Amino acid sequence: MRSLYEQAANDEKACRELLEWLKPYNESNNPLLYGYRAAGTMMMANYVFNPFSKLSYFNKGKKMLGTAINADGKNVELRFIRFGVQTNVPSFLGYNNYVERDKIFLKQSIPGIEDQNLKNMIVSYFKKRGYL
Repeated sequence: MRSLYEQAANDEKACRELLEWLKPYNESNNPLLYGYRAAGTMMMANYVFNPFSKLSYFNKGKKMLGTAINADGKNVELRFIRFGVQTNVPSFLGYNNYVERDKIFLKQSIPGIEDQNLKNMIVSYFKKRGYL
């Protein structure tokens, strides 16, 4: 699923596949997968031409991601998804209010992450962006 998520950033077919695969998940039955669904929804804005549709996809996904994090705010991977989105979207969208908070949370969480793949993803992203 993580691999498909990474592909979805540059491939509309992968993004649609990700969204289809994640359709059954919501904040109640799996907040993490709902968070990935939210990020995929935001990514769909890259694949539509109409500015209103772009904004609609983005805002819908942003709301979904907020709902997922409200359901499981201590989930490191969810916070990493939000951090990744907020550090990649254009600043004029105004979606950057959690960047510092999530960066601190993630840095403090890195030593305790047992999932080595997730740990490597976060560390790699931080190094590439100059946060470490």
